[in-house]
Amino acid sequence: MNHTEHVDVLIIGAGISGIGAAYYLQREHPGRSYTILEARGATGGTWDLFRYPGIRSDSDLHTFGYEFKPWRDEHAIATADKILAYLRETVSENGIDRHIRFQHKVLGAAWDSATATWTVDIERTGGDGADPELVQISANWVFCGGGYYRYDQGYTPAFEGQDRFAGRIVHPQHWPEDLDYTGKKVVVIGSGATAVTLVPSMAPTAGHVTMLQRSPTYVLPVPAKDAFANTARRLLGDRLGYAAARRKNIIKQRSVYVLCQKYPTAARWLIQKINAAKLPKGYPVEEHFAPQYNPWDQRLCAVPDGDLFEAISNGSASVVTDRIATFTENGILLESGRELDADIIVTATGLNIQLFGGMSLTVDGAPVDLAGTVAYKGIMLSGVPNFAFAFGYTNSSWTLKVGLLCEHFCRLLKHMDDNGFDVVRPEFAGGQTRPLLDFGAGYVQRAIDEIPRQGVDGPWQMTMNYTLDAETLRNGPVEDSALRFVSRRTADDPDRSRQLVL
Repeated sequence: MNHTEHVDVLIIGAGISGIGAAYYLQREHPGRSYTILEARGATGGTWDLFRYPGIRSDSDLHTFGYEFKPWRDEHAIATADKILAYLRETVSENGIDRHIRFQHKVLGAAWDSATATWTVDIERTGGDGADPELVQISANWVFCGGGYYRYDQGYTPAFEGQDRFAGRIVHPQHWPEDLDYTGKKVVVIGSGATAVTLVPSMAPTAGHVTMLQRSPTYVLPVPAKDAFANTARRLLGDRLGYAAARRKNIIKQRSVYVLCQKYPTAARWLIQKINAAKLPKGYPVEEHFAPQYNPWDQRLCAVPDGDLFEAISNGSASVVTDRIATFTENGILLESGRELDADIIVTATGLNIQLFGGMSLTVDGAPVDLAGTVAYKGIMLSGVPNFAFAFGYTNSSWTLKVGLLCEHFCRLLKHMDDNGFDVVRPEFAGGQTRPLLDFGAGYVQRAIDEIPRQGVDGPWQMTMNYTLDAETLRNGPVEDSALRFVSRRTADDPDRSRQLVL
């Protein structure tokens, strides 16, 4: 194994979180060295990996985009190609591309307190078909921006009779480039963001598309273009117009979430009224678009300009709410006895959660059990020194939280520089905890016992409120009683060491 270099900060992942971390780091700490390791062969993360028809954001790009880079396209709900171009422009404009190593998959990271460094094991592959090579890089800090799900494997339940189906079965996470669905009968299994994107995108070309769901999801039409944002950009210019639209949409997102949580019955009624207005008269909205849970107990699905409802209305798509009994040679037999004919079945059945790309962590030789850790401010883990990560909002735009976490990370580095500290480790004193991801989506519940926890108050609570987070992460004090700071220069002096515990 080749140990080739040392960097101040090693960033894992060249998607939206890793790119953001690199930008803030080089802006706030231009003297620090950093490298980004990307397991795949391109930047963009999710937006480069997923290739299914119609893939787009379900948040507006004025909040999903970076605070420092205005979104200039007239469409607020954007397709993957536009998002990818935006990310790659960010990389190029800021020279971040010079720091990225592609085809570098992180296998594990080992912390050594004696040297106050991480040694990171990496599998490096080339495009020439050569055998993978194991290399090591050491770093003072590891920042993980690699997302929260397995890139190599989507989630597909074990369906009875699946092998009998004579057609083609595909998962959206691994969409075949050669898949021709022209004139074909397509069944999309699922009711989440991927399913409601696929159905209207495939409907104009396919013979017919059926969205088969076990239970409904809240679906809300939103304008694909933000009239306020486009007007503000014309009148105020890109930067000020973007800032105004961003602020407006942050307030709007939070207000919708709070109102849904506070007045769930009224919110449910209003969403169904909006749905009914977009669908043919007499359409069974209650059956297909009225979940048993309250609005925003799970993420609400946005459909730009109501495209899903338009496809249903013009007859090119339909929704069936039922359970699968078995796959058949010609399609799917439902528990109700109805059979859906299909040439192609798309299993839009979710993700497999995997934090930190599946890498292992050890601290002074002891393996870190992620399920036994507690997240500190949503950016570090209890008992794990000099390790940060970015995890965005689940009830709002992902990048809003990522930006705040990156800012706080840079503030933490400055605090350590100013005070001569080399190491910081959160220490959880005990108390009540709950899951880090605390909502009812199936992909979350499947992994609930494998991921870190969060506390119920203070810095151990992972809030989903941008206003509160901005006050804490951007403006609040860096040090608190949960953090233990250490300087290697004084760590051997017991008296001085005690003074370094804050």
